[in-house]
Amino acid sequence: MNAIYSSDVAFSPAVKAVQTTKGSREGYARMEEKGSWRTAINDDLAAFIAERDSFYLATASAAGQPSLQHRGGPKGFLKVLDEGTLAFADFDGNRQYISQGNISENDRVSLFLIDYPNRRRIKIWGRARVEHDDPALLQRISDPDYKAKVEAAFVITVDAWDINCSKHIAQRYTEDQIIELVRPLQERITELEAEVAALSKAS
Repeated sequence: MNAIYSSDVAFSPAVKAVQTTKGSREGYARMEEKGSWRTAINDDLAAFIAERDSFYLATASAAGQPSLQHRGGPKGFLKVLDEGTLAFADFDGNRQYISQGNISENDRVSLFLIDYPNRRRIKIWGRARVEHDDPALLQRISDPDYKAKVEAAFVITVDAWDINCSKHIAQRYTEDQIIELVRPLQERITELEAEVAALSKAS
């Protein structure tokens, strides 16, 4: 029997056939033999997740029609429940319910998280379910300071995750990140202006 690796969640036989044709299969085979992709959420991944205020969620219908949805909220709204489970609040939106509908018949999902300033990206594969009637869970994933209606909880059991290379990721910054970056410059300008004003007064 062939060994089953965590990366098989993405490396299907068809994918491996293309890798063989393109010459990359041998390298990935060595990666698989060394342990393949990680399956448990470690401290580094938890810290990375805690800093994100958005990510992309991929789902597919039973017929295989894919859908990619942007999910946003306050920083850290994607919660680590334990070393194998993530959850996030499903906020009131356009009420299309594509993700919920897809998950009801096909629980396979993929999450794509990007840290633009540091040019890092992480992919997470897993299986999802939607919880509507778990008050304790809904309270755990809610942010009382974020004014949005929580309709349900998406709970994801992680199968595998991997850090992708930074190639072609352009650095981008949010308004809050820019404010923090220029704050020391603004403070120094204020100091220099005060010094110039004092020197002018003294002369």
